[in-house]
Amino acid sequence: MKLKWLPYLLLVTVIAAALHSCANIGAPEGGPVDYTPPRFVKSSPTMGALEVKGNKIELTFDEIVNIKDQQKKVVVSPAQKSPPVIRTLGKKVTVEFRDTLLPNTTYCIDFTNAIEDTNEGNPLEDFAFSFSTGKDIDSLQISGIVLRAKDLEPMQHLLVGLHSNLSDTAFTRTPFERIARTNDRGQFTLRSLKPGRYHLFALNDIDGDYRMARTEDIAFLDEVIVPSASVYTSQDTVFTFDHRLDTVVTAQHTLFKPNDLLLSMFNEGFKSLYLKTTARTAPDRLHVLFSAPSDSMPRLNIIRPAAHAEDWGIVERTPGADSIYYWLTDSALIKADTIVVAMDYLRTDTTDHRTWTTDTVKFAMRKSNSQLKEEQEERKEREKLEKKIAKLREKQSQGKELNEEEEELLNKADNPDIPRLKVECVKKGDIEVYDSIALHFETPLRHIDPAGVHLAIMKDSIWVPVEPIPQLAPPDECNVKQYNLPMTLEPGQDYQLKVDSLAITSIHDLQNDPFTAEFKVRELDAYSNLYVNVAVDCPAFVELLDNKGEALRQSTVINGTAQFLNVLPNSYYLRLVRDINGNGKWDTGNYASHLQPEEVYYYPKAVKLRANWDIDQSWDIYATPVDKQKPENITKNRPEATKNKLKAKQEANRKKRPNSGDEEEEDEFNSNGFTGNVYSGNKYQDYQNNRRR
Repeated sequence: MKLKWLPYLLLVTVIAAALHSCANIGAPEGGPVDYTPPRFVKSSPTMGALEVKGNKIELTFDEIVNIKDQQKKVVVSPAQKSPPVIRTLGKKVTVEFRDTLLPNTTYCIDFTNAIEDTNEGNPLEDFAFSFSTGKDIDSLQISGIVLRAKDLEPMQHLLVGLHSNLSDTAFTRTPFERIARTNDRGQFTLRSLKPGRYHLFALNDIDGDYRMARTEDIAFLDEVIVPSASVYTSQDTVFTFDHRLDTVVTAQHTLFKPNDLLLSMFNEGFKSLYLKTTARTAPDRLHVLFSAPSDSMPRLNIIRPAAHAEDWGIVERTPGADSIYYWLTDSALIKADTIVVAMDYLRTDTTDHRTWTTDTVKFAMRKSNSQLKEEQEERKEREKLEKKIAKLREKQSQGKELNEEEEELLNKADNPDIPRLKVECVKKGDIEVYDSIALHFETPLRHIDPAGVHLAIMKDSIWVPVEPIPQLAPPDECNVKQYNLPMTLEPGQDYQLKVDSLAITSIHDLQNDPFTAEFKVRELDAYSNLYVNVAVDCPAFVELLDNKGEALRQSTVINGTAQFLNVLPNSYYLRLVRDINGNGKWDTGNYASHLQPEEVYYYPKAVKLRANWDIDQSWDIYATPVDKQKPENITKNRPEATKNKLKAKQEANRKKRPNSGDEEEEDEFNSNGFTGNVYSGNKYQDYQNNRRR
């Protein structure tokens, strides 16, 4: 009987297995990744419509879209007092104006690359919508790029604007007539322009008033811009899938010029100067903080306590003198609860000029709650210890035996530790040939006994004294707690620095314990020497940059060469500054004086230095367009990661020719400049050369 049911049992098992297999079928794989951005289909009113009424624009695309970073990417020209309301719903984007539209005016809504598809985030690059409330529409346009002057960083998502009023005051008093925003490469296009003559500006408009404030980042051109347009014909060749000639297509294009404008952005560095804070940070320290750096130091005249030394302190300041510490050396001042001074200092007046003023300032010892609590705890511990010691002395006077711990405690009470001046090496162990042997102290010093400082060099395994020994001295008033031995170190040598006990005295009469430190100077063959050969028509200097773009060293160009000797092997970058005034630093611009910032150039590649090598590097600073000079590795304002047609084309090419590798990327601005079709690759060079003529 049981065998009769066996075929049915097998059949049920097979069906169950089949059903289980069906239930666990994997999800179907998706198709190829979508690299195609949304496509504009239609609008109401139509693109370029005339005599538009109402206040609402509706745009339709071929797929569901959204708007990314609307506040920093989308701009309406002319500028609106109340920003329009922009919404997305499915495949539609609506723009509802809150300001009344002006009559006989061309409006341009520049989305840059804010519109993207919902699924893959592919942006629709360089999309703008224009219409007119009058019978004519303005159609001229200009384009260019905005770079930060001091480091050629692309300036992203900031305003570029025009004025037909060519007076200097227009930029500071009147909102822009037409505006656009830079994209994530710093590029801009100002559209829907009337024929005319304009001044061009860029502005990091922090206060949102579409005009310059002295504290904002700005850029300007002194040249008058005259937009123009011309029509030209191009022929494009279409190939078959197997690379045979298919068709030659002839097309007409409009070339808008100028399309190669370079705006160098800078900040004038204007800051209103005023006395920000004063404080007594410790019994022996006064702190004065200003709102901005100043070339002139304040003058302090102590009123109270009246009895004090004439030479009552040592000044320690930050570069630029915006933060200043006064180390008190007079014990009468240190003990005083309150110090009253008459302070003469510079401050900015209502005309934005710096004038001297005098204030009476009180420096009182005010301790924080945590300091008071800590002092209270210390006092309790001290009182507790004093009671314990008193009991031990009583026990000792009674002839009772003390244990080892109790004897040690009494010995410390009878022979308290004398506070000592702490001495530390700024660098110890291996040091570079260009380093200094330097010591750091907690406070400035009052005195160094030269006879107590000994320097020796290792010769044939014996320490040989160095004679004469340079005198320890602070390098400048910004480093009053650091003392260097100003001397040239011998490569590959061992040095020993000894400081005798009590040889150094601080301003508070603390003295040092004996101190010894040894140093090993690196061999010369561990370094590389770099010689940068560059032709420049004015004073200039070259900076050696690390892999973060920070300046490590600086060398003046002398007879066409900047030298960097004894550089540790690594990859470095180069930046050149045309130092017009020869002061050894990059100088910013000034709008009122029509002064552009000093020009900066980057060597477009990393320079790799190897140990025991001399590298001669020739550099034509004009060979590479300025916007392409700064190496990507040290560029901080990089373009957004986009998925565009170029990537799709590369993927298709890899599938067709899997062994061919990636093709070189094309210019994502269509290899023809910003909006035209004649990008030569040297327009920035030409522009700057013309500007210097």
